[in-house]
Amino acid sequence: MTLKTGDVKAKDRRYVWHHLTPYGEKMVVTEAEGCWVTDSEGNRYLDGMAGLWCVNVGYGRKEMAEAAYEQLKTMPYYPLTQSHLPAIRLAEKLNEWLGGEYAVFFSNSGSEANEAAFKIARQYHRQNGESDRYKFISRYRAYHGNSMGSLAATGQAQRKYRYEPLGPGFIHVRPPDSYRRPEGRSVEEFNRDCALAIEETILWEGRETVAGVIMEPAISGGGVIVPHPVYMEEVQRICREHGVLFIVDEVICGFGRSGQKFGHHNFNLRPDIVTMAKGLTSGYLPLSATAVRQEIYDRFKEQKEYQHFRHVNTFGGNPAACALALKNLEIMERERLPEQAERSGSRLEEDLLPLMEHPRVGDLRRFGFMLGIELVEEKAGKKPLAPDRVARVLAGCKSRGLLIGKNGDTVAGFNNVLTLSPPLSATDEDVEFIGNTLKQTMEALE
Repeated sequence: MTLKTGDVKAKDRRYVWHHLTPYGEKMVVTEAEGCWVTDSEGNRYLDGMAGLWCVNVGYGRKEMAEAAYEQLKTMPYYPLTQSHLPAIRLAEKLNEWLGGEYAVFFSNSGSEANEAAFKIARQYHRQNGESDRYKFISRYRAYHGNSMGSLAATGQAQRKYRYEPLGPGFIHVRPPDSYRRPEGRSVEEFNRDCALAIEETILWEGRETVAGVIMEPAISGGGVIVPHPVYMEEVQRICREHGVLFIVDEVICGFGRSGQKFGHHNFNLRPDIVTMAKGLTSGYLPLSATAVRQEIYDRFKEQKEYQHFRHVNTFGGNPAACALALKNLEIMERERLPEQAERSGSRLEEDLLPLMEHPRVGDLRRFGFMLGIELVEEKAGKKPLAPDRVARVLAGCKSRGLLIGKNGDTVAGFNNVLTLSPPLSATDEDVEFIGNTLKQTMEALE
C-alpha cells in the first residue's frame, strides 16, 4: 500500500473495525521511536499512554526485535502441551521478579490471563472439597478484560451494556475512591471501611461460596484510583481469614509501572495468583501469564481423573514472545526502569501540582508513573466535567503534540479522568514536555 494519506484513511474506514471507539476517521501511525509516534501525515506526537498502557521500555528497541527474530529462526512455534526453553527461562525469571514460588500458565492477553485465574480458583476449591466456592468479588470502576468471565468481573457498566448476561458468580463492591469519600471520614478510615465492605460481602454471600477476590493494586483504566496501604493490607487479611484466594491483576500496574517491579510490591503483599500482560513484552508481541502460588499448583499434580488443569491456549507462551519478554525484562533491569518510573512520576506530579488551583481540576492522583487528573464542573460539588469538555482537553493536547487518555466507556457520568501512562524510558525532556503541554491545554479550557 503506497502512503497516500487520503487512500490509506479511506481503506482504513472501509476495512478496519477499531477498538472501543465510534466509527470515524482515525490517526494512522506509521513510525515510532522512544516515546514518540509519527502519523501518515508526518505529524509527531509524544505518546503519553505508552500505546494502551503497555510500551514500558519505549518504541524502537532493536534488540527486542532481534531476540524474537533469532527465536523465530530456531523454532517459531510449539504448543505448551509440551514445553520449550524460552517458556522455562521466562517462568524462572518471572519468579525472580515476583519474589516467590509460582507456577506460570501462559496466554496471550490480560483477559485470557484472568479467565485462567478464575478457572484455576474454582477447580482448586473443588479439589479441596469446597465445591460451593465459585463466586468472585471485584470492585466497581475496575477493568479486568473483555471476555465473558473477565468482563463479568469488570465493574464498568458501559463496557457491559448490550453484552449481558455474562458469566455468573461475580459480585462488586465500592472502590476506595478517596476523593469521593463521605464527609467526616479520613482517607485511612474510608479505605478501611471499603476493605471491610469486602469482608461483609463475603459473610453475606456465605463464605463457603466465595472463591476469590480480584483487584488491581491501583484501579487504572477506571480512573487511576489509588488505595491507602491499609486497604490492601486489610484485603489480604480478609482473604486469608476466610479461605478466599487473593488474585492481583498486574496487567497494567506490573513491570515497573508502579515504581517497583509489581504494583503489589508497593504494599508488601503476597497474592495467591498474579495475572500479567501488556508490560511483560512492552506490547511488542502478545503474551500474558497467570502465576499461581506453588501450594495451589500442587493440588493439580495428583494423578486422578480431572485433577489436571484442562485448559489450552494455542499461541500462549509463543517461543518468540517469551524470548522477547526475557529481553524486555533484561532492558528494564539494566536501565533500572522501575526506579526511573518512580522518579519520573514524582517529577511529573510536582510539575502538575499548579493545576490543583484550576477551577476544573478536582483531584490529581499518582501511582508510580501513572497519573489521573479528575476534571469537575466545580470543586465544591465535585460534579464530573461534561464529556464534550473532557474531549476538548484531549484534542487540545493532541494539537500541541501530546497524546493522553481518559477513562472512557466506564461508568455513566464518571468518564471525566484524564489518564497518563508514558513509557518508563521517558527522558527528563519528555516529562517536561508532558507537564508543560497539559498546563497550556488546561489554561485554554474555559
